[in-house]
Amino acid sequence: MALSLEQYVCEYLDTRGLPWPAMPKVEPVKAKPSLQKLPVKAVMWNVYGTLLAIPTGELQYEAQIDFVTDAALDKTIQEFKMWASMSRKPGTPAAYMKELFKKAYDALRLAGAGKEKHPELICERIWENIVGKLVGNEYKYDGAMYGPLPEFVKKIAYFYHASIQGTGCYEGAATALETVTSSGLKQGLLADGQCFTVPQLTRGLKVQDSHAEVSRLLPGSLRVLSFDHKAKKQSETLWNAAIKALATQGVSPAETLHIGSSIARDIAPAKKHGFKTALFAGDKASLQATPEQLKDATTRPDAMLTELAQVAELLP
Repeated sequence: MALSLEQYVCEYLDTRGLPWPAMPKVEPVKAKPSLQKLPVKAVMWNVYGTLLAIPTGELQYEAQIDFVTDAALDKTIQEFKMWASMSRKPGTPAAYMKELFKKAYDALRLAGAGKEKHPELICERIWENIVGKLVGNEYKYDGAMYGPLPEFVKKIAYFYHASIQGTGCYEGAATALETVTSSGLKQGLLADGQCFTVPQLTRGLKVQDSHAEVSRLLPGSLRVLSFDHKAKKQSETLWNAAIKALATQGVSPAETLHIGSSIARDIAPAKKHGFKTALFAGDKASLQATPEQLKDATTRPDAMLTELAQVAELLP
């Protein structure tokens, strides 16, 4: 039976001892937490930069350093045995793959998403485009292991992204999620993310707690991620989807706490839609907040955490 994406991310790759970029070093913020009990029935978390540490605080399609991107592309070519089906143009395999990647990325980005003002680019579509070209040149892969093409390209997407950006859960992430669930509150995700985001989070949580069950802590019915709705977090589409998902659980925005690390992306739109809010100010790399935003009533969070475990202080 083919590996699921979660099995591929959390079991298969890590048992092989492959070299991955290290989780970024967390640099604490000089800030004082602001904690108060909030009358809520649910907690919705942002992922990257809030639960998961990642360079720059968000997913990227290319590393900030060209060498890292080139190395990741080269690793991807070798891992999935693509070179035999690639054109023998002058230059390195990574250089040619970068050309294919850029063309596929630009085509998807320029295609947009109709009337959606803030479309999310679906990362596996890039690799679907590339693999389609390679298949035309007699490329073959192990379907028994990787599954059909739509599942295969998701695994390539994860492998490439894991090769350009190291990730790991912030200290206390597993404890914080368990605290919310044990308090009897609903809990979910409201974030920009890709097909591999939940498996990636699962992998990080299991490092902290091998017994962490993501299906129990973060049930699928309350996972509102941008790739599922083809809209990024600035979009009304994603927030409306979150409100609808919460409504099926009998919870309103006013009864929901949203925790994120960016005022513009997380806190301000959450307040606009009536959510309670908490800013995670535990890492300089992910924190996006100005003194002006913290003073403005329309963007000021209801609470501020410097450690994830402090969420316990906010729960009724």
